[in-house]
Amino acid sequence: MAKIIILGSAYPLRAGGLSTFNERLAEEFMAQGHEVIVYTFSLQYPRFLFPGKTQYAIRPAPKNLNIKVKVNSINPINWWLTGRQIRRENADLLVIRYWLPFMAPCLGTIAGIVRKNKKTRVVTIADNIIPHEKRPGDKLLTSWYVKKSDGFVTLSKSVLKQLEYFEKKGKPKMYSPHPLYDNFGEKISRDEALKALKLSPEYRYILFFGFIRDYKGLDILLEAMGHSLLSDLPVKLIVAGEFYSSDQPYYKILREQGLGNKVILHTQFIPNDKVAQYFCASDLVVQPYKDASQSGVTQVAYHFDIPMIVSNVGALPEMVPNNVAGLVVKPEPEKVARAIHRFFDKNMAEELKKGVQSQKDRFSWSRLTQAVFDVSGNHEKN
Repeated sequence: MAKIIILGSAYPLRAGGLSTFNERLAEEFMAQGHEVIVYTFSLQYPRFLFPGKTQYAIRPAPKNLNIKVKVNSINPINWWLTGRQIRRENADLLVIRYWLPFMAPCLGTIAGIVRKNKKTRVVTIADNIIPHEKRPGDKLLTSWYVKKSDGFVTLSKSVLKQLEYFEKKGKPKMYSPHPLYDNFGEKISRDEALKALKLSPEYRYILFFGFIRDYKGLDILLEAMGHSLLSDLPVKLIVAGEFYSSDQPYYKILREQGLGNKVILHTQFIPNDKVAQYFCASDLVVQPYKDASQSGVTQVAYHFDIPMIVSNVGALPEMVPNNVAGLVVKPEPEKVARAIHRFFDKNMAEELKKGVQSQKDRFSWSRLTQAVFDVSGNHEKN
């Protein structure tokens, strides 16, 4: 069995996608008998770079995980000290989550120091290589970072293709799809979910879930909700998630389209123990993203057996086969509106729900951990 260190977001940071993923990955490695330590951030983002209300959790610490709160993303002295500490752990694997070039100097410096022990192999799990919201210097930082990793696992084929632009030395790299988020509890009944959210059972509900960023296309979905095709459907949209960009353009659409009675805004951070309520109250999850690599929201919908409408960008069509687990459309208001109308008008819920259930085996955590071992050269078998 291997000694594995995961370097990335985890408690006491909020249980957003990164923290939830890393903690669940640690649990999977441990379930396979490996020793796991998680090194997380004491400071992940400077306050002026963080768009939300708080970076820190109000949930209790995970009882079964060994988490060390050590890493300061903007302090080079801390990088050197943390790198030396991890190097002394003499682990077999250091697994780094890479999602933003801003983190490249911190994560790359630590990786470079750790590799000097001549034992620890560094594997990067890449959500993105080029971020959705691009900034000057992104390519330079990513080019520098990839030199510090021994192997790569990407969560979408599109990111694997981007990686090949930056990594030309033939280091091992492979695609393994984002696993299911199966750590939000079991399904609850629709009635229980509606009661918890104080929603009327007379309506059917569409869900837009997660941090609200411009590239996720909430504006497209709001425009779609105002389309005449949907005016007579007893359908409402739930927007559940905190604004990570200006809320003014979205409120403007709400006013112009007269959507006050058709859109329910729960625009705050949704803690893990409330996630089931939103998905189980909903008939359909809509992700009208303008740009995407992959999406953890898709994998929550899979866990709760909820069909999806997704846009035809990035890995979303890979994850949600058209007319099987959901509907794939162009990220345009009319296209989204027609898909929503078709879903409810043709009573597609049960058919697509069966398709969702048929796809689940593709998204196991053991498949991801095996990919990590494969690209590391340490061919552990699950």
